[in-house]
Amino acid sequence: MTYPADPTAGYLDSASSEPLHPAARDTLLAALDQGYADPRRLHRPGRSARLLLDNARAVVADGLGVRPDEVSFTSSGTEAVHRGLLGLHRARARVSDRIVHSAVEHSAVLHAAEWAPGETVSAPVDERGRVRVDELLAAADGVAVVALQAANHEVGTLQPVAEVAERLEGVPLFVDACAAAGRVELPTGWAAAAASAHKWGGPAGVGVLLVRKGVRWTSPFPRDDRVDDRSTGFENVPAALAAAAALQAVVAERAETAARQSALVDRVRAAVVAIPDTDVVGDPVDRLPHLVTFSFLYVDGEALVHALGRHGFGVASGSACTASTLEPSHVLAAMGALTHGNVRLSLARGSTADEVERFLAVLPDAVAEIRADVGL
Repeated sequence: MTYPADPTAGYLDSASSEPLHPAARDTLLAALDQGYADPRRLHRPGRSARLLLDNARAVVADGLGVRPDEVSFTSSGTEAVHRGLLGLHRARARVSDRIVHSAVEHSAVLHAAEWAPGETVSAPVDERGRVRVDELLAAADGVAVVALQAANHEVGTLQPVAEVAERLEGVPLFVDACAAAGRVELPTGWAAAAASAHKWGGPAGVGVLLVRKGVRWTSPFPRDDRVDDRSTGFENVPAALAAAAALQAVVAERAETAARQSALVDRVRAAVVAIPDTDVVGDPVDRLPHLVTFSFLYVDGEALVHALGRHGFGVASGSACTASTLEPSHVLAAMGALTHGNVRLSLARGSTADEVERFLAVLPDAVAEIRADVGL
């Protein structure tokens, strides 16, 4: 098998991880020589590291539209999700131990909710993956915390976070914004939120926990005597600064990138429906600009991923972050959509119209060949 000279050519899985932004690469290399010291120390290298860390926090805050003192860096988006949700839950222990979340939350939210003491309630969604607001609110009366993602990681549908937040009475709202941060503006009304730098072109291993000023949040895990009491361990200062640089760059480019990617996704949606027995899922308009998911009847998703890989295209199939379990996608199941033979295509920053057209040219034959193998 021959691979293209550009390792990102044909890469259509940025919802899993966006290729490193040039701004992040340049900043990371420069920061490695300056941000190695412990930012808690008072010596000159320590003060230098602290300055870089504070700068990273300020830049991320500006990019996400929050206060610098509301930003904490964690070791991953998953850790930020766990800390954000469980910290709100623990702070409300005297009120309730119940967690309400939408049925299409990321597995990080679901696992955290299952781990927490108390009851967990799953609120249904419609056929486009959007939570049924009235049913969510009916289940949320007097609970400890409500969790609602900013946008769905598998089908791209934006959630009505602001509406839910406005109608919640005295209940904190946790928002998993890992799929959306940097690509669209953060919704309003949340008490705590989480993001992940490698989703917007920063380095892997940098999560962002946001806790609104004045919100009751209690660490659900052992504390650490670090600069920031909402996180633990030695901060990766160079990586945090690189994540901030990438976010600053993608926010500056966001309007142009979103318009270009949205038009390409519209092209994919229009072309894919011409293939027989195909289900294109998610909201066609109120969605993330770079992502589209479609399912093919009588097609094995893993086989299709391998077939497209032989043509040089990298796509995802199965439930995000749980494909290796071979379990049907809980997101598609909650939507009442076809749960097998599904492909998630998510455009990278550098994806081109030519790449999309080449993908669309090989897709019908790949689907037909797999169906022929099973006698269809």
